[in-house]
Amino acid sequence: MGRSRRTIPEELLLLALDPATGTTAQPQSLDLGLAGAQLVELALAGRIAPDGDRIAVVMPRPTGDPTLDSALELLRRRGSPVRAVHWIGGPRLGLRQIYLAHLERCGMVHAVAGQMCGVLPTTRYQATDTAISREIRARLDSAIRTGVPPDPRTAALAALAHAVGLGKHLYPGNEGRSSRSRLRDLIRHDPMGGLVAHAVMDVQNGVAAPPRRDHPPAPPARATAGGVPLQPRRTGAMARAAAH
Repeated sequence: MGRSRRTIPEELLLLALDPATGTTAQPQSLDLGLAGAQLVELALAGRIAPDGDRIAVVMPRPTGDPTLDSALELLRRRGSPVRAVHWIGGPRLGLRQIYLAHLERCGMVHAVAGQMCGVLPTTRYQATDTAISREIRARLDSAIRTGVPPDPRTAALAALAHAVGLGKHLYPGNEGRSSRSRLRDLIRHDPMGGLVAHAVMDVQNGVAAPPRRDHPPAPPARATAGGVPLQPRRTGAMARAAAH
């Protein structure tokens, strides 16, 4: 995968990056959104495909993007399709920092060291070219304003932006209410984007299906002595009745 096209995880992170403060909006849910964005990007690259509510690897060949290839390898090692909600909610938090470092290596942001309360060291990230963020935002604005079905990449980006709660960051206040509503509606224009966006929201809401049982639970084992089942000990009235 060449660098001529930005990936959906990169675009989602750039959307969340506040140009004034250098911090990211919705940091807790953004990790989940980035995990979902990786799935969409891998699907667009033909490496994975949806199988109901599960994700199956259909081509394990690397994409050339190290962050995506790491996710692809983890999926491949599963050996069988994995539920999107389980993958997105899995123990792979920290994707926000991984992608911030990735964007810095690619020259799309630069780190600015600082301090919080004059004591705690902090790092903020400024976009090196704000035109990129404006172009990404303009695609969303156009899809919202015109109502024309967007391309799959923009539709998936919109679905994930809604899922992680970026709507109130991009279109704040009462005046942005209709735009937030239309952003949510764009989720229907890309099946894969819709699948992962709903999975992201399910994880945030604590929704997860109970483990599937292929067989009924076995009855509890009875205690034995020398292979002979032990009879329950009789006491009181039960013992006297058994003696007659």
